[in-house]
Amino acid sequence: MVTHGNNIKIFTGNSHPELAKEIAKILEVELGDSKVGTFSDGEISVDINETVRGADVFIVQSTSSPVNNNLMELLIMIDAFKRASAGRITAVIPYYGYARQDRKAKSRDPITAKLVADLLTTAGANRVLTMDLHASQIQGYFNIPVDHLVGSPILAKYFIDKGMDDQDDVVVVSPDLGSVTRARKFADKLHAPIAIIDKRRPKANVSEIMNIIGDIEGKRCILLDDMIDTAGTITNAANALKDLGAKNVYACCTHGVLSGPAFERINNSAIEELVMLNTIDLPENIDKNKFKSLSVAPIFAEAIQRIYDDKPISKLFEV
Repeated sequence: MVTHGNNIKIFTGNSHPELAKEIAKILEVELGDSKVGTFSDGEISVDINETVRGADVFIVQSTSSPVNNNLMELLIMIDAFKRASAGRITAVIPYYGYARQDRKAKSRDPITAKLVADLLTTAGANRVLTMDLHASQIQGYFNIPVDHLVGSPILAKYFIDKGMDDQDDVVVVSPDLGSVTRARKFADKLHAPIAIIDKRRPKANVSEIMNIIGDIEGKRCILLDDMIDTAGTITNAANALKDLGAKNVYACCTHGVLSGPAFERINNSAIEELVMLNTIDLPENIDKNKFKSLSVAPIFAEAIQRIYDDKPISKLFEV
């Protein structure tokens, strides 16, 4: 079994080509020559226009909206590289779609996070490189190596550079009980206390604020989550914080899914600034004063270089 390719090749699908270009530029390699399109009936076509025999191939593709198209592009590209005798194929998935369906919450639920893991492995991926899985146990769904990067150090550095490190009036807020560990580690970097929002969710994508645990009156609050989808949870939390006396409310997340009414909700909320990582390609016409995007290209480029050199990347997992 080949475990190492003879040179690095970076390829991309259509989900986030700009991120792939940035990664390739940092690594000082040319982005691979490929084209991913569709036939007239909507089937995906993939053309690989250079040799990859024996190469260490990294395919950069977030499985974001349109989720099914981007996932199929990734699977078909993996299959194409496998049949072209690539030495090793790493699926670089900055945002891993279907991660929220990671267990049976009720009878007859699918576990699509496991299904996607099986599809990637069956297609021929030898390794997966991703960031901030919605549930870290998804790593165990794979029978191939998974490198799970974290985005909080990038977000923390942004707020530290804004002068919010070790300040008495800064508090990190967890939007729900499930994010407390993430918020505590983030708060440790800023040397700040935490507060917790206890909420009840009556149905999917609907949340109701119940109680806030911690002192937020007169404070600059930073809400932290792994992803923001329809933005109901984060905007309800921000409005509740403001109503209860918070001075300023900022929000940050790794994955800005921002579907449905998300932009309208955020624009009309108490959130002064939403900071996200560019694991998902954002629209160009967003308000740059309200929405801030930070690049993950440097950390992914370093991880790719270390994978290729067979060096440990554990230091990139530090939170």
